[in-house]
Amino acid sequence: MECLTLTEDAGVGHLVLNRPDAMNTMSPQLWRELEAVLDQLHRSPTLRALVISSTGRHFSAGMSLDVFQNGGIQLDDRSAEGRAAIVDLLADMQQAFNRLDDLRVPTIAAIQGGCIGGAVDLVAACDIRYAEAGAFFCIQEINIGMAADLGTLQRLPKLIPLGVVKEMAYTGRRLPAARALAVGLVNDVLPTPAECIEAALQCAREIAQKPPVAVWGSKQAIHYARDHGVKDSLQQMGWLQAAIWQNRNLMEAFAATQTKRPAAFPDLAALKFFREG
Repeated sequence: MECLTLTEDAGVGHLVLNRPDAMNTMSPQLWRELEAVLDQLHRSPTLRALVISSTGRHFSAGMSLDVFQNGGIQLDDRSAEGRAAIVDLLADMQQAFNRLDDLRVPTIAAIQGGCIGGAVDLVAACDIRYAEAGAFFCIQEINIGMAADLGTLQRLPKLIPLGVVKEMAYTGRRLPAARALAVGLVNDVLPTPAECIEAALQCAREIAQKPPVAVWGSKQAIHYARDHGVKDSLQQMGWLQAAIWQNRNLMEAFAATQTKRPAAFPDLAALKFFREG
């Protein structure tokens, strides 16, 4: 991969945006690599948690101009037919962050410097976020004459107070790390980027010690409750618990605690889809 690097250790994946000279802007190549690697990770039987971090001064300055220039995406506003095609174009672009949101394992973002525009779409699709003290978040799209359209305006209201989302979306103001912590966008603020990444990795290591199917089930239940009412969510929880319940996982957890040893739980099943034969 040219724009991303991926490592895995003891069930913890670490995906790194690696275009520091370009402020990790989201080029068409990065977009393609991100979709491919998320598809690969979704199928993995050994992955138990994923950390996403970055390099250089900024986590990401958002969408690269290459996306719209040099034969890139063309948004045709000259006809009803051209404008209608924008709907499907955006739906296709949204899939990268939908895949991140739907990943079978928890995702943890470690954010340094600017998290701008499309980068907010990315981290909003993660399960957990850590930031370094100098980090800030900006819905940049309004500053260049458009509305954010890849998930920020849909996911942020589920994470932070609506008034804060509106302030960011309407003004393009920066949300500093300290205020991001106060409103609940990030789980913690660390003094340096290195400490931020280590905090994210430590969280991922803890998750990797838990039964993968129970972690998977917890993520399914949380996301369903996010998008549905309480009564429907409780009904779904009954079906879900019936599907994932394993007495052996409880016995293993109890035994590991009593003998003061690490617990050993089975991995998720490897995925292979029917359409691939």
